[in-house]
Amino acid sequence: MTRPSNVTKIADGVYRVEHEGRTETVYVAGTAMDPWAFWNGLVFRGTAAAATPRARSAAHGQGAQALAAPMPATVIKVLATAGAHVKKGDTLVVLEAMKMELPIRATGDAVVTAVHCSEGDLVQADAVLVELR
Repeated sequence: MTRPSNVTKIADGVYRVEHEGRTETVYVAGTAMDPWAFWNGLVFRGTAAAATPRARSAAHGQGAQALAAPMPATVIKVLATAGAHVKKGDTLVVLEAMKMELPIRATGDAVVTAVHCSEGDLVQADAVLVELR
């Protein structure tokens, strides 16, 4: 039997989730028609029952992924370089939005095929930041 989770509101749109001995910070924003949550470098869109990670497959190849900005933000760090091998969970880009730092992390072991942002760039929601294969 799974132990229940404990969710504590820290600030508007910021929650501390305690589950099975782990504590995580989850950011929640959007509208009732288009809610999203940011956790561990991933963005989940939709209702809890239908939420899916925002990293998406690129049309030009099997296993290719495009990591996109979850919201309008400023790029404050670019840690990825084309050709680099990355591991699941590695931070590739750090964004700043709403006075929060949002790390964009690799969703799995991969090779960076392209970086589409630079430090200081203002990016819009859904702007592709990094491509992986």
